[in-house]
Amino acid sequence: MEIKSNKIDGANAEIEATILMEEVNAKVEKIAKELTKTAKIDGFRKGKVPVHAVKKQYGERLVQDAEAEALRDVLSKGLAELNITNESLIGEPNISKFDKSDDKIEVTVKIAMRPEIELGDYASMVKEFEKPTVTDEAVEERIKNLAEAQAPLVDVAKNRKMKAGDTAVLDFEGSVDGVVFEGGTAKDFALKLGSGQFIPGFEEQVIGMKRDEEAVIKVTFPAEYGGKELAGKDAEFKVKINKIQVKDEVEINDELAKKMLPGEEDASLEKLKELVKTQIENEELAKLYNEDLKPALLETFVEGIKFDLPEFVVEQEIDMALNKAAASMSEDEIKELRENADKLTELRETFREDAVKSVRATFIIDYLAQAENVKVEEQEVMQTIYYEAMQTGQDPQKAYEHYKASGYIPAIQMSMVEDRVLSGLLNSKIKKA
Repeated sequence: MEIKSNKIDGANAEIEATILMEEVNAKVEKIAKELTKTAKIDGFRKGKVPVHAVKKQYGERLVQDAEAEALRDVLSKGLAELNITNESLIGEPNISKFDKSDDKIEVTVKIAMRPEIELGDYASMVKEFEKPTVTDEAVEERIKNLAEAQAPLVDVAKNRKMKAGDTAVLDFEGSVDGVVFEGGTAKDFALKLGSGQFIPGFEEQVIGMKRDEEAVIKVTFPAEYGGKELAGKDAEFKVKINKIQVKDEVEINDELAKKMLPGEEDASLEKLKELVKTQIENEELAKLYNEDLKPALLETFVEGIKFDLPEFVVEQEIDMALNKAAASMSEDEIKELRENADKLTELRETFREDAVKSVRATFIIDYLAQAENVKVEEQEVMQTIYYEAMQTGQDPQKAYEHYKASGYIPAIQMSMVEDRVLSGLLNSKIKKA
């Protein structure tokens, strides 16, 4: 067996080998001899099966097993020459060449390795920034909105025209082409005008109506409306206004604070303002992190930390992007790509730059997580999925099982690690007030 090993770069290597057929045949003999001890073949007692009977029974399978064993030998010797451990390999070795002739097999095996990354002084790549400031006006506006949300609705005594912000208590009956449709009828339905709760155009036509007034409102269901039988259809709603309601005025004082901070012994308006200010600050900071600072920091790391990437991982990322794009293509577009290899190759290459950045970012986050001692256990992932499921009214256990069955848990885990790593680095760079 002749072997030639070549380390292409820090993440890729190639092993070329020539396996003589006499080596394969020797392995066939060895495997067949081992099978004589366990094979069950009619006409022979167990353990007494002759080699020629085993060869006749298993034939091509023996050859395949012998070739597979020879390939394992190639890989083992090649890795030893390259001084590469099995633990540093990523994915399965790829057999890019397997040319078989009467006297030999010429084979090329490509392998990918976990890249060695020098993070350097990565902390210096994180720039200082100022924490978002929250004005007193913003705090007062938030408290006012919270107070209004808790305030009860009261009837408006004066029969005036309704305006945005009012709640119309109304009866309605919807029909398409004169036929009343399912779910289009209600009595004493409370609709806050301007909330966007109804079909576009409906609330705008209710504004300006008075109590006890009746009208026919004409609207068109959106083309993307959930109910296919109504999507894009013109409809009419017979509407009658029963009541006009507004939120009762709530005085913003210490008494309100006590209601909004149950369990707080020293609840006061000032205490409420402090808590609300902190809440808004955290919301603004999270928005700044997610929309600006974290993407920019990751881009800085991707551009500034250089290392070799495993080729097959990049190719996999490109394939995933291509499959995602294909999901939104027409049958004609997909057919054209199948029939035109050059066009498919050209399309694949449009995803390469983003794929390289994505793979580079994944390895960088992995190394940063080790450097910063950041870990996210599967138990934390489960708790996160449970919490989000409960927030949206889903069954937490079923949601978790769905994610697990779909193979999404590692991706969610990695996303949480990324968030924690980047947030931790940014937190250390907030300028002190």
